[in-house]
Amino acid sequence: MLTPGSGPALETADIEWDERGVPRSRRFGDVYFSQENGLEETRYVFLRHNRLAERFRALDPGQAFVIAETGFGTGLNFLAAWQLWEQTAPQDAILHFVSVERYPLSRKDLARAQACWPELGPLADALQACYPPAITGLHRVRLAGGRVRLSLYLGDILDAWQDMTFTADAWFLDGFAPALNPEMWLDQALGQLRRHSRPGTTLATFTAVGRIRRALAEHGFAMKKVPGFGPKRDMLAGELPPESTPAKPANSPQVTIIGAGIAGCLLARNLAERGTKVRLVDQSGTGAGASGNRQGALYIKPGVEYNHQTRLAISALLFSQHYYSNTTPDQWHPTGLVLLASDASEADRQRRFILRNHYPEEVLRPVSAAEASELAAVPVPDGGLWFPGSGWLQPGGLCAELIRHTRITCRFDFPVRELKPEADGWKLVSDADVMVTSNLVLCAGHLTPQLMPDGEFYRFRAIRGQVSYLKSADASLPQVVLCGHRYINPPHGGLSVTGATFDLKDTNPDLSNDSHRENMSVLKDMLPDLEIKNEPQLLDGRVCFRCTTHDYQPVAGVVQQGEQPALTLFTGLGSKGLSYAPLLAEFLADRLSGQPEALPLSLSARLNSQRCRRPEG
Repeated sequence: MLTPGSGPALETADIEWDERGVPRSRRFGDVYFSQENGLEETRYVFLRHNRLAERFRALDPGQAFVIAETGFGTGLNFLAAWQLWEQTAPQDAILHFVSVERYPLSRKDLARAQACWPELGPLADALQACYPPAITGLHRVRLAGGRVRLSLYLGDILDAWQDMTFTADAWFLDGFAPALNPEMWLDQALGQLRRHSRPGTTLATFTAVGRIRRALAEHGFAMKKVPGFGPKRDMLAGELPPESTPAKPANSPQVTIIGAGIAGCLLARNLAERGTKVRLVDQSGTGAGASGNRQGALYIKPGVEYNHQTRLAISALLFSQHYYSNTTPDQWHPTGLVLLASDASEADRQRRFILRNHYPEEVLRPVSAAEASELAAVPVPDGGLWFPGSGWLQPGGLCAELIRHTRITCRFDFPVRELKPEADGWKLVSDADVMVTSNLVLCAGHLTPQLMPDGEFYRFRAIRGQVSYLKSADASLPQVVLCGHRYINPPHGGLSVTGATFDLKDTNPDLSNDSHRENMSVLKDMLPDLEIKNEPQLLDGRVCFRCTTHDYQPVAGVVQQGEQPALTLFTGLGSKGLSYAPLLAEFLADRLSGQPEALPLSLSARLNSQRCRRPEG
């Protein structure tokens, strides 16, 4: 058990259960849902008084609808809305459900509460499988193949509304009664509610308290009392007055993506699933760079301080674990991973990390050398941090699977030599052809600065990395991923990948025996008992070039310089591309489609490319 410190774990809800199995909060002294019929109450108060059935039916294919609520609780409101969505919305439409919870239920309590509604069972099972651990911050959960997206902020409601980017079509003002939970109903929170609404946004709430009705009216909502559910006399419903001629949603324009590595393929698939046509451009096909390796480890190195960098890393890791498991399970191998304390410096860093941080054990926990050896099924001389939900991927196969979509068109014979700004977009120039696009995303890895018109002004750099292939017949190899100064994956198809070198000034694209020797030497330091029969000169492997930034943090966002048209950059993922790319692709697809964003402003602002521009002079 990690020693509680300043880390991200949140206190979960303190629940007591009455004789009928209804949960009650000991902290607030209130029930989570009606003792008579919680599901029917939710349908009456929130679904009916937001007119959701008729509004869902009226959506165009590919259109998104956003519901926001003030207290996630047992997830009943979400499940009821999801069920109605499945029954009434067009197949290609997307439901975003945005919610906040300061004291999340434990997974066990969530399952017990949701068992009260057997008809929601399949949806409840899917939610419980992806229910985020009790870690502060914004969690994005993809369900129903991405047709339903839950953005669940664990923390204070004011922090959430100030830090999140979304505009609601309907509000569920849930949570506990205002007298029992006054923080939920502060005027500041209602002001934020107005900021996240548009003309025509509706709301409904259990309460009929006069000060709540007056405060909402002061923020522009036309409020009315309506009969409450069951024995409750009244409740409130309201709407921001709609515009006289509501705008129809615009068709999603085609997006052109340069680069068919893991970043480009994930973004292409994400946009295509939202109804956007994508043109994927590359000179060599999918996985030509590091994304073409036979194996890749899914890992991060969380910082001792729970700062923005660590928040992003943890968010990305958790999202990617569920994404790969639910989207491309054939390419995903969740063996677990040990981040080894393989020298004195790392051992001291992990010691300080454990003292200062408290993470749920389903995310990570410390293990001794003996436990690491048991997990790996090989002798391991050092302990470390165990990530039970992590593992390794086959990135080449993953990229090939991702681009199999009817809305993705591939041009793999198009080496882009130059990008020229046009009046309303960009001209892509190759050796023998020209392509024009109004929406351009550059996912070109270490080639990014060569393609950007002003790329020389950005602090991007290419770092050579060589991996080595070990034959499983020639060594006793671990059954989990081990990461130290190198990583080694469990064997698959007779081979195990280890590496990679970190060659800052080496531009040699060919395999090097010296690099094989370096990999084997470092691996031997990590695992002294590992016997490798092959000599380095007999090993096979692969060379690729990572793209990193001056601060080793990724770039994901729009670049606008002078009179040039905007373009979107998605690069600088370094050696953690498999971990970062799914969440950043989700975030960019949110932003490009104008949907609720998967990253809070406090993190997305740090992905801006402007930080990478060289200082003037």
